[in-house]
Amino acid sequence: MLVELLPPSIDTLTFAVLLAVAATAGFIDAIAGGGGLLTIPALLTAGLPPHLALGTNKLAASFGSATASLTFYRRGFFNPIFWWQAALFTFIGAILGTLMADWLDATWLDRLLPIIVCLTALYVLLQKKQPKQQELPPLTPGRPLYQRLQGLSIGFYDGVAGPGTGSFWVVSSMGLYKLSMLYASGVARSMNFISNIVSLAVFLLLGHVHLFLGFSLGVAIMTGSYLGARLAIHFGSPFIRPLFISVVLIISARLVWQAWFS
Repeated sequence: MLVELLPPSIDTLTFAVLLAVAATAGFIDAIAGGGGLLTIPALLTAGLPPHLALGTNKLAASFGSATASLTFYRRGFFNPIFWWQAALFTFIGAILGTLMADWLDATWLDRLLPIIVCLTALYVLLQKKQPKQQELPPLTPGRPLYQRLQGLSIGFYDGVAGPGTGSFWVVSSMGLYKLSMLYASGVARSMNFISNIVSLAVFLLLGHVHLFLGFSLGVAIMTGSYLGARLAIHFGSPFIRPLFISVVLIISARLVWQAWFS
């Protein structure tokens, strides 16, 4: 019965492996971003066509980003009033990016993405050490122009590809607004949720989503994301920073090898 609900290329064992990968991805993504770099390759390896893999991943990722963003919001690490312009332009960027992904030959991203992620890792490594804990939230909203550019560009990227979106939000928010990594993670999770939902809606209209597989992986991601977000809030920047750098470096190495040497 279960096999009948899954795509033809996926058997029960493969499905179980995908669930484990999704839970791990949700945990990592809630803390440091980059979970899509686990789930998308896993779906492609399982035999899903690229567009179906991207659309199904958006459905699954929406569960995790919703859980993490709600957790950060309830704990006071994200104020929607401060970030409405970033949210609006993320919405627009995600629509444009997803429409482009439907017809664009994205092979060039395979070589561009490793460069972007390597620069991200370099930025974090060279950045001044963050305080152990920032007790008070930011008292002023992010700069409007930066919010628009940030939301439009990262939202567009999330629509076209997606992996590493959370990492890009964290790094850019820390650099542009001088946030601690904990507050930057709250912004990242919320904006990532917006772009995920918007992109998912477009993929659904285009018929590029496997509902049962996406919902199943979503539950696994949500479980990992809930645990990851709570650990991030509990332990703060001293816990997030080394894990974030490790994730970015691993992502960089994997993408460089896959794009340039595989």
